[in-house]
Amino acid sequence: QVQLVESGGGLVEPGGSLRLSCTTSGHSSTLKSMAWFRQASGKEREYVSVATPGGGRIIKLSVKDRFTISRDNNTVWLQMNSLEPEDTARYCCAASRAGQTTTNPDDYPFWGRGTQVTVSA
Repeated sequence: QVQLVESGGGLVEPGGSLRLSCTTSGHSSTLKSMAWFRQASGKEREYVSVATPGGGRIIKLSVKDRFTISRDNNTVWLQMNSLEPEDTARYCCAASRAGQTTTNPDDYPFWGRGTQVTVSA
């Protein structure tokens, strides 16, 4: 079965940086679109960034000057710089075999459990 495992979260001060990674395994060779979503306590889940193998990219406007998504066939990373308290959330990676550049979580059948990012002084 497809598995996605995130790592790299933690507690960081405002202005700091973190690099999240999501490694796929188990029948993951056909995965195409990979994405990062986040959900803060008491708020709805929102997309952060999406990457397709063909170079398609989407990044949320509120983080586009600070975050960068990158990937290979098995792993997707999210480099987060200049972190702000508003970035505090649980970050989950997601993947699809469809290869669409989409921000709709319903388009991603495979999900990791997430990694917590807390930005606090």
